Amino acid sequence: MPSGVSPVGEKPEDRVRSYSFSKEEHLCRKKLIDELFGRGSSFGLYPLRLVWLPTEAPTAAPPQVLVSVSKRNFKRAVDRNNLKRLMREAYRLNKHRLTEVDGGHPIRLLAIIYTGKEKKPFALVEKKLISGLERLLTEPFVAPATKDRKKRP
Repeated sequence: MPSGVSPVGEKPEDRVRSYSFSKEEHLCRKKLIDELFGRGSSFGLYPLRLVWLPTEAPTAAPPQVLVSVSKRNFKRAVDRNNLKRLMREAYRLNKHRLTEVDGGHPIRLLAIIYTGKEKKPFALVEKKLISGLERLLTEPFVAPATKDRKKRP
């Protein structure tokens, strides 16, 4: 049987979960990143901040994800890379909470930003990320208000 095709009568909970975080799931295109931060909605769960942009129709495909740590708070690259590794691992292990929702999920683009000033243990980062993913599924999308800037003469 070809891969990706499920036998008739197989239940979703019987399928083997994929814990990968492939290149297609990484958000890298500047145009998409600008769109995410320009039109996306966000909320904070200290030490994380999640920014997301919805899809037109619910989908089962995983969203494209951006992971970021501020250079202002962590001067050494080794510290930033360590925190990004922690966040990617927490997302990789828990992305099934988004992708295995009945009827699909509404997330197209997602940014996970570490806003804390000091390093936190993996257990705390994972706990906050899980609660953030659960909140993404229940919270309605609220587009940010556009700023009308008047040009001065």
